[in-house]
Amino acid sequence: MFQKLYDRVILWSKHRHAERFLIALSFAESSFFPVPPDVMLVPMALAQPKHAFRFALWTTVASVLGGMFGYAIGFFLFDMVEPWLQTSHYWAPYLRAIAWFGEWGFWAVLVAGFSPIPYKVFTIAAGALNMIFIPFVLASMLGRGGRFFLVAMLLAAGGERLENKLRTYINQLGWGVVALVLVGGVIYSFAR
Repeated sequence: MFQKLYDRVILWSKHRHAERFLIALSFAESSFFPVPPDVMLVPMALAQPKHAFRFALWTTVASVLGGMFGYAIGFFLFDMVEPWLQTSHYWAPYLRAIAWFGEWGFWAVLVAGFSPIPYKVFTIAAGALNMIFIPFVLASMLGRGGRFFLVAMLLAAGGERLENKLRTYINQLGWGVVALVLVGGVIYSFAR
């Protein structure tokens, strides 16, 4: 099951418009879309390791521009977005982002840009809290660029050998992730 899905994703990553899709996804994820650009960046870098750094550059640029759009949403439209945000699962991360901004400011954006934390929450919070724009952009560039270039570097270094290994073990990895999600869900439900 996972091997067929993996093969399909690798095939999509070689599509002639894949780079455009990566750019659009990177922009959207930084401001409003829930799917991280890694789902496109990873298979594209695996399928074409010679272009991995170019893909990382486009992902970074589009992500930072999307982060600026998220900042604008927070700065200009937060009163309209807040009611929806309160009813979504992003409300708790948003409150956490506000607390982090109060304590760390620039560093909160940098860490959020590098980590799997929903970056869009931090871009909107930065705008809503009137964070100074230039440090926000700088932290976004460092955090997002660090993350995407690290992914590209690792995948380019592994190249075809890594892709073959990944393809061999994709079913085990896929079921392992499903098991982790299920265990995490059970632990979360008991913790609540």
